[in-house]
Amino acid sequence: MVNPQVTVNGKIIGKIGLGLNLLVGIAHRDTEAELDWMVRKCLQLRVFPNTEDGKKWQKSVQEIGGDLLVVSQFTLYGDCRQGRRPSFDQSAHPQLAQELYDRFVSKLQGSGLTVATGEFGAIMEVTIENDGSVTLLLEKEPL
Repeated sequence: MVNPQVTVNGKIIGKIGLGLNLLVGIAHRDTEAELDWMVRKCLQLRVFPNTEDGKKWQKSVQEIGGDLLVVSQFTLYGDCRQGRRPSFDQSAHPQLAQELYDRFVSKLQGSGLTVATGEFGAIMEVTIENDGSVTLLLEKEPL
């Protein structure tokens, strides 16, 4: 098993054990309400098995005392429906995105779990291993 990690310029800057790798895209419409919703959802979503009976989807990252690796990923909002180049019109301006990303990380740190991060705006090499090839998209619908 590979421990999730982020490398910048050949140096590991964030690494975790068992937990969640959160690739975080910030949209231009995101507010504090979306951050609060995402923090609750990430901490409480039941995606880990119960070790006692082996049943899947029983425990949250909080319940298992897992770690979080949080990586900014504006390209999640790349729209490829038209043309040959992605459009990033839905992504937040970098200054706003970094402010909201930093607040998101801070709120997760308030959970008491170990939180490692990448480097906002850097060229990062992210190493992850999906257990069961599970990747979930979480997005709060705009009000």
